[in-house]
Amino acid sequence: MAIRMVKKSKKEWQKPQSTKKQIEFGNRGMSLEDDLNDTNTYYLAQERAVIHKKPTPVQIVQVDYPKRSSAMIKEAYFKRPSTTDYNGVYNGKYLDFEAKETKNKTAFPLSNFHPHQIEHMTQVTKQEGIAFVITSFSGLGEVYLTMFDAFFPFWERMLQGGRKSITLDEIRQHSDQIPYGLNPRLDFLSIIDQKCF
Repeated sequence: MAIRMVKKSKKEWQKPQSTKKQIEFGNRGMSLEDDLNDTNTYYLAQERAVIHKKPTPVQIVQVDYPKRSSAMIKEAYFKRPSTTDYNGVYNGKYLDFEAKETKNKTAFPLSNFHPHQIEHMTQVTKQEGIAFVITSFSGLGEVYLTMFDAFFPFWERMLQGGRKSITLDEIRQHSDQIPYGLNPRLDFLSIIDQKCF
């Protein structure tokens, strides 16, 4: 079998001009949840930790079944308030944390948290588990880990009629910034190593 070569004009042989955009190493459009899920998948694959996102318990009330392949949920309710977003085991210790994201560039609203989540993390720490909060300032591309014992005073301040948010300066002072990386995407366990082990 002979291969037939077709002569192309010089223009067709030229390498196309690169239209490559400069990629910013910060948050590339992923949500905090996506970043944490990727990180936890990496930790699991590396046998470093077993951490999973908890499913939100939902009660399905009405489903439209025009045919099985296209069933659609028409009405559903949350069964009960969920506790925190993530839990698992690391280095023989129970981990439990809430992850929240804001576009605000100067403060983190405490209204993003619910009393049952705070109560749950309080109970975890009483049992010597490791509880913490991961907050993302998506507009700044900054993510912070705040141990629960450092976070709780801000919650108490709000309950006593004080400020309803944590300023970015307060977050920076009482938290550790989690740098973005490749694998893992947000290496929060390195901070847990420093704080707890």
